[in-house]
Amino acid sequence: MNLSILIVQWDFAISLSIIGYLIVLISLMFLWLIYTLIPKAIHFFTNQSFRRRRGNTEDSEEFQGQISGEVTAAISAALYLYLNEQHDQESGKITIKEVTRRYSPWSSKIYGMRTPLNK
Repeated sequence: MNLSILIVQWDFAISLSIIGYLIVLISLMFLWLIYTLIPKAIHFFTNQSFRRRRGNTEDSEEFQGQISGEVTAAISAALYLYLNEQHDQESGKITIKEVTRRYSPWSSKIYGMRTPLNK
């Protein structure tokens, strides 16, 4: 009797793990498919809007969606200069000023709640 219960439990565990692995693999394949199709869809819609703006002529060149190295370098240099202007120039000196506090009975450990109550 114990052997049959053990077999049923193992069958359930094996089927549960197989179903779990299949769900993970199917979801990963779905995500891979989406991430490979998004650039193609963006390229397609970009070409469509480029053709609409230029006209539907045969000799209009198709937008390739690639930027040359010079343009990329100019954009990155402009972004670098813009982002560096946003920060303040600091001296780099660290000053620590010691503040003396007066005695306060509110922060005293003597009056804590752990002391026995006086009747």
